[in-house]
Amino acid sequence: MSKKNFTGGLNSLLGEKPTAKKNKELNPENALKYLKELNKKVGRPVTQTKEITKSSQEGTKENETRATFIVNEDLLEKLKAIAYWDRLLIKDVINTAFEETISKHEKRHGTIKPIPTK
Repeated sequence: MSKKNFTGGLNSLLGEKPTAKKNKELNPENALKYLKELNKKVGRPVTQTKEITKSSQEGTKENETRATFIVNEDLLEKLKAIAYWDRLLIKDVINTAFEETISKHEKRHGTIKPIPTK
């Protein structure tokens, strides 16, 4: 059997000859320009609709904020191990620990009063 030449792509199979205009349309830069002309947004869709009041809330979900804590290294390693073995996110393990601690505190002392603003 002789080798077949398939370098022409789909157009050669259909009998069309590519024109300079068609080759220009296949250019990625022209495709982006064309999409922008159609008012279609290019890229990842915006998933965040919450109002950001602090820079620590950027890139987080609703009712979440970013916080930094200094913790004991041994406790952190154990916390990471719990998250790993239970197939959870570290933030989910920490949220559970916070909820349990706050619940225990409220059972002993009643509801927690908010910190007064200055």
